[in-house]
Amino acid sequence: MLDLNTEAADGGAAGAPAREALPLVVEGLSHSFGERQALREVSFKLGRGDRTMLLGLNGAGKTTLFSLITRLYNHRSGSIRIFGWEIKQKPSEALARLGVVFQLATLDLELSVAQNLYYHAALHGLPRREAGVRLRREIERVGLTDRLREHARTLSGGQRRRVEIARALVHRPRVLLLDEPTVGLDVASRQFLLDHVRMLCREEGIAALWATHLIDEVDSAARVIVLHRGRILAEGPVPEVIRRANASSMREAFDKLTGERGE
Repeated sequence: MLDLNTEAADGGAAGAPAREALPLVVEGLSHSFGERQALREVSFKLGRGDRTMLLGLNGAGKTTLFSLITRLYNHRSGSIRIFGWEIKQKPSEALARLGVVFQLATLDLELSVAQNLYYHAALHGLPRREAGVRLRREIERVGLTDRLREHARTLSGGQRRRVEIARALVHRPRVLLLDEPTVGLDVASRQFLLDHVRMLCREEGIAALWATHLIDEVDSAARVIVLHRGRILAEGPVPEVIRRANASSMREAFDKLTGERGE
């Protein structure tokens, strides 16, 4: 039986990765902005179907970590592998397997919903006919089929987030990154996104890394990584992290680990 917490010995960047290579492996990752060190020796792994909440206060290093994984920044130390492909050595192979929902909205508001999705599909080299089939499936799953021809600017904030998730999935990635995706959304929109990502992990085996500073988004069925001032303080299934912190809840565990009050 495959152990999802280890990589196959023959997988990696030297050649074609083994089939058993994990969706995402980060090892020894550090990053600085001048004199300020944003990340310090960050290491973790995601297995197939893992839904992992990257929990940290604003400024903990969550967005910096995502920027390195997506190659918005170039990492100088450590390694980042997506299904065994090291992103510095094989960026096309690695990033083709990655879907991203950034913290800041990235839809072109002057284009229709369909045009935003078709443009993304074209960037990934999908033929238009195949792209049409895929984008209709994804937009149906987020409940916005009737808004395909409308301009993105006519959508609410929650609807725009749904479109961004649909867009991130058009090229069928196996790893999904979501950077504070519920910021500014109402309760119903937040819940829809949480439920949708749970479904993707449970039913399709997608590995999701969801960054948040909101402790109530971390449920007992998820894995959690507590990131604080650029360091990982705890990692694992939520009940285990709570137990190891000798706490009664994730909120109490977070407070004990960081020495600060979470939101």
